[in-house]
Amino acid sequence: MKVLANDGLDQSGIDALTEKGFEVITTKVPQEFLVDYINEHKIRTLLVRSATQVRKDIIDNCPSIEIIGRGGVGMDNIDVDYAREKGIHVINTPAASSESVAELVFAHLFSGARFLQDSNRKMPLVGDTEFAALKKAYAAGIELRGKTIGIIGMGRIGQEVARIALGLGMRVVAADNNVGRASIKVKFYNNQFINVDIETESLQDVLKHSDFITLHVPAQKDGYMIGKNEFEMMKNGVAIVNCSRGGVIDEAALIEALDSGKVKFAGLDVFINEPTPSKEILNHSKISLTPHTGASTLEAQDRIGLSLADQISSILQIQ
Repeated sequence: MKVLANDGLDQSGIDALTEKGFEVITTKVPQEFLVDYINEHKIRTLLVRSATQVRKDIIDNCPSIEIIGRGGVGMDNIDVDYAREKGIHVINTPAASSESVAELVFAHLFSGARFLQDSNRKMPLVGDTEFAALKKAYAAGIELRGKTIGIIGMGRIGQEVARIALGLGMRVVAADNNVGRASIKVKFYNNQFINVDIETESLQDVLKHSDFITLHVPAQKDGYMIGKNEFEMMKNGVAIVNCSRGGVIDEAALIEALDSGKVKFAGLDVFINEPTPSKEILNHSKISLTPHTGASTLEAQDRIGLSLADQISSILQIQ
């Protein structure tokens, strides 16, 4: 039984599947050759991350496929409903990477709050000749403690962001059309914990009251969630982070807001034109950048691999 992990798979997942008798192939097959490769090798399970697209052409032309698996949460690169109509199991790992994505949100927040995205560029270039000038330029950093963070999307990742924020002493507000209340358990040393209930508010109220805004929503089908009008609702000097999906934020409107000072800084892990983000975005001194690595930690990849292996074995009834 062959499994094609076209976007890679952690060794823990490979080992778990191999132990149950699966042959795991990690060859990266280009999109245009994927149908031929699947049929030639009689692949029963196709595992992808965000790079490989699993659309109707693959579903219709690869009769050997029984399972399509997505390592991660979002499945917008898979025609999920169509695959299920054809009797194919579609699985993902929604809980495996929540902590990793949430921690990257705060990496961007801390980076922007203390100008790390810019100082890490300039210190190697002129740190030995313009040290005093750089020190003065980066002297107006801000703290996260005591500030209000607005979380748009209170699913697993949004709730993990809230948990970290509460631990940092931040005020948390949230918007989510599908979640009215979220109960956040914050754990401390020696089995101590507190539970904090967060009532969600309207998007407009969150935009108006937040010092920092972070997005955790699916890809948008009908325009941007955050565009020029939404930026105008925000506080002056707000910061915004997007570790969800490219296209959630209007990047042109973001650049305008950064240049005007409306937005103090931004953190982006996802982009409209992946894998070729715009030069204007990549070169902006007020944007902290990562190349879609929200779930890319060793711990998350380990959990993703094991979760996929367990689900595949269960579906195919391999003990």
